[in-house]
Amino acid sequence: MQFIDEAKIHVKSGAGGPGCVSFRREANVPRGGPDGGNGGRGGHVIFRCIAGLNTLIDFRYKQHFKAGRGDGGAGRNRHGRKAEDLYIDVPVGTQILDEYSNIILADMTCVGQEYQVCKGGDGGFGNTQFKSSVNQAPRKSQPGIPGEEMWVWLKLKLLSDVGLVGLPNAGKSTFLSRVTRAKPKIADYPFTTLKPQLGVAYVDDKEFVIADIPGLIEGAHEGVGLGIRFLKHIERCNSILHLIDVTSDDVVTAYQTVRCELEQYSHVLSQKKEWVVLNKVDAVSADEVALKQQELRDAGCDAVMVMSAVTGQGLEDVLRELVCTIDLAEELRFGAN
Repeated sequence: MQFIDEAKIHVKSGAGGPGCVSFRREANVPRGGPDGGNGGRGGHVIFRCIAGLNTLIDFRYKQHFKAGRGDGGAGRNRHGRKAEDLYIDVPVGTQILDEYSNIILADMTCVGQEYQVCKGGDGGFGNTQFKSSVNQAPRKSQPGIPGEEMWVWLKLKLLSDVGLVGLPNAGKSTFLSRVTRAKPKIADYPFTTLKPQLGVAYVDDKEFVIADIPGLIEGAHEGVGLGIRFLKHIERCNSILHLIDVTSDDVVTAYQTVRCELEQYSHVLSQKKEWVVLNKVDAVSADEVALKQQELRDAGCDAVMVMSAVTGQGLEDVLRELVCTIDLAEELRFGAN
């Protein structure tokens, strides 16, 4: 399935049904008076957050959504039936913005959440509503009120517990494939990953979601490369796992490049808990690993873990550290509530 995380669509609620002009006509009741019913309400347009979706691809093939019109009123004071509401299903993590992407109308963050974006038009009054002491036989009714319509942007931000970042070819996809059942493309060249990947990792009877985004390069926050488009997908994660290729000539520059791009993109990202991990330690000597660990500590990294996504060395230790961070974040969140 193709990954689509942005879509622009047009929504329109249904118009209300017209009121009816009618008079009671029965035997021996020559002047029965008005009995025209009111029109029914038009259908609302409602966004609904559901499980099982992780892309907005459906909106690439259909951009216009219109709810039904309410039925018109009828004689004998019969009111028109209201139209059914139109529900538009979106994935968890979808933001609904106005046409110019300036205002967030709704942030759909939990399954079952609903947001009414366009209200259906009210039905028009039948002539019964206009009867008075001075006008006992009104021949007046109202048309239904038109529905609302607008263009909106849908922007998806995937919900994950851990965001996976690093320079291209740092081994992020290999790591994701080893600790989850995700099947990302893996190859020995930069930018193998072209779209975000999600996977569920398991350790010590616990599970959590990891999001892998395309590798970042210098200038990403200005639109260079692919990562800037997908950084939004790790804005909601609890922590960041920063992978660095230990075979790089300068691991400190590799670390600082990614950190700079995160800080330039969003203050929120720069404040998240970060785990720095040297990957591919099976390819160098233990002395070189220790040396580069110290270089990163001198550059400001509090703790630097090591692992090899290929051989599995250190993988469980990394996963356990991530679980501890996630559990702590959950405790703080529920404690605040």
